Amino acid sequence: MKKIAILLNLFLLVNISVQAQKKNEIKKPEFGTILDSLKVKGAILIYDVKNNTYYSNDYAWAKTGIIPASTFKIPNSIIALETGVIANDSVIFKWDGEKRNNKKWEQDLTFKQAFQVSCVPCYQEIARKIGVTRMKTYLKKLNYSGMVFDTLTLNNFWLQGKSKFSQMQQIDFLERLYFSKLPISKRTENIMKNIMLIEKTERYTLSGKTGWGMRGELDNGWFVGYLETQNTVYFFATNVEMKNATMDNFPAIRMNATKEAFRKMKLMN
Repeated sequence: MKKIAILLNLFLLVNISVQAQKKNEIKKPEFGTILDSLKVKGAILIYDVKNNTYYSNDYAWAKTGIIPASTFKIPNSIIALETGVIANDSVIFKWDGEKRNNKKWEQDLTFKQAFQVSCVPCYQEIARKIGVTRMKTYLKKLNYSGMVFDTLTLNNFWLQGKSKFSQMQQIDFLERLYFSKLPISKRTENIMKNIMLIEKTERYTLSGKTGWGMRGELDNGWFVGYLETQNTVYFFATNVEMKNATMDNFPAIRMNATKEAFRKMKLMN
């Protein structure tokens, strides 16, 4: 009987712990209105750490695995730094003179610049140098699941194929990075936080990474990251899709949708 009582108490403690960790989910229809006004479909997901609460217009969408596209440059960069494939954020990627899909990529770029302009050829070079075995080992170590690749797809598995990562997973990963819960060096963590910085004002600091992939015949766009205010931090993952997206409209939509959601929450001007 004593053993049964001990086991029961342990079960109750574990159950209480799980319940305590469970995050609240609040529906925000106004996020959907923002996306409608921008003529895209999708979900905006924001996690309020202080109140242990998620906010989103569509939790089913936010929990669906989707190709991570260039948001994968976050774990790819971490692995490059941890393995020594990249020494620091000043390493230079030499442009070979060949025409590229984006004019910003047609120049020599530092590692930091390559991340910020989302240079696909640069990160394909990084992935090749890391190799399949080390990539799989480190992704498992980082608990970044859902990536499907082999020697034939190492060059582009985050852009096309069967790899999937949800908005919920994005926020979980970013939260672990931010709060030093990833099994990586402090140096790597600091470099990542530096290259992810997008905007700094008196009221907030915005950090993150965008991504652009395909979901069937639709263009799929990501913007993930975190917003630091004076007394707390909010993690976010926006995922939207539209037909016939162009460089003139799609890149701004992801950012604008996210910022407008933060304005609705009175966290931005």
